[in-house]
Amino acid sequence: MIEVPAKTSDLPVRAASAVVMIAVAGAALWLGGTVWAGFVALVALGTMWEYVALARALAKTRSALAAWLLGGLVYIGMAALMLFGLRLGEYGVATVLVVVLAVIGTDIGAYFAGRTIGGPKIAPAISPSKTWSGLLGGMVGAGGGMALAYWLSWKFAGGLGPDDLAVTTVNGVTVTSAAPELLIPWPLIIMAGPAVAVIAQAGDFFESWMKRRAGVKDSGRLIPGHGGLFDRVDGLLAVLFALALASALGLAGG
Repeated sequence: MIEVPAKTSDLPVRAASAVVMIAVAGAALWLGGTVWAGFVALVALGTMWEYVALARALAKTRSALAAWLLGGLVYIGMAALMLFGLRLGEYGVATVLVVVLAVIGTDIGAYFAGRTIGGPKIAPAISPSKTWSGLLGGMVGAGGGMALAYWLSWKFAGGLGPDDLAVTTVNGVTVTSAAPELLIPWPLIIMAGPAVAVIAQAGDFFESWMKRRAGVKDSGRLIPGHGGLFDRVDGLLAVLFALALASALGLAGG
């Protein structure tokens, strides 16, 4: 979530919670299989629970509530299936890292750019803390997150498991990597970073809009310093949903 808080006294709590979340998610990602499936399912169910609470506050009629719930099932369900499927793909761990670290990089870049530079707000009526400088910082951070994923896929290729490894030749040099395609297109990483940041921002705005209309500050209280699960994965949901749509369109076109 791209947000510039008004005060920073909760930063230690936010940092500690982030460390725990990263440790749990990282362990599930590394173990894969049923552990990863269970982790993704729990996050999806928890997010859907919070989404339903917001939808109940928004919907004025039963038909409106039904539409909100159907939309949530499609939105969260497709994102969850994409996240689960990425781990089962050809490059496994590395592919998930590319997406997740790009979104995390967006959050970090936006947070510090917004705090340091500030400036005009993007949509103060929806989320008064988000600035254009934060968005630009998020774009840079997303590219940095993808670059970090590339480096990790190369540095720790031997520990990702034989199913995740591949061999490619770059400029005449044979390289073993968990995601060899990331070793080549640096311009693509630079271009993809802004796209990820914008999509993540859209997901963030969507959740902020829901909360504002529902009259609540956070989607839940599960994570100290971060609010609820929906608060924490709003940008990732949007990116994964966009990937799921792109994948579906690609299959339809083929």
